[in-house]
Amino acid sequence: MTREEFVLVVQHEQEALRRFLLALCAGRADDADDLAQETFIKAYVSLSEYDERGRASLWLRRIAYHTFLNYRKKQQREETKPLDEAPPVAGPSAADEAFRYQELHAALGALSDTGRTTLVMHYIEGYKVGEIAEVTGQSEAAVKKQLQRGREELKRRITR
Repeated sequence: MTREEFVLVVQHEQEALRRFLLALCAGRADDADDLAQETFIKAYVSLSEYDERGRASLWLRRIAYHTFLNYRKKQQREETKPLDEAPPVAGPSAADEAFRYQELHAALGALSDTGRTTLVMHYIEGYKVGEIAEVTGQSEAAVKKQLQRGREELKRRITR
């Protein structure tokens, strides 16, 4: 893939990739934006590894998924920071938008990273089971089971 082709892919995929990461980050927009930027940087650096026979969107999702998993591992290793080092709270207009999907993001956030990824890719992004298996490195049977469990868990959490 040439640099010019990559720029076109980024222009075409950036909003969808950000939505994908926003769902994986359970609605934390700043984290999703940072991960999207990191994903595109990693993709650009590894352009020589892109297989032209594959779909660019799946290639980017795979990079984004692994970037997200690495971010979560790092997050889990970090110690709790003192309150005075906490990031500032967003203003009221941002809060209104954040609460719009609060219940869904909370329910998604309760799922495992892999379960959340399979649900988001299938139901929000429209990917097929085989494509999700390719991105996550799972078997198709495992993806189907994750979808089943994820649906049941979301239903349980949202219809209380």
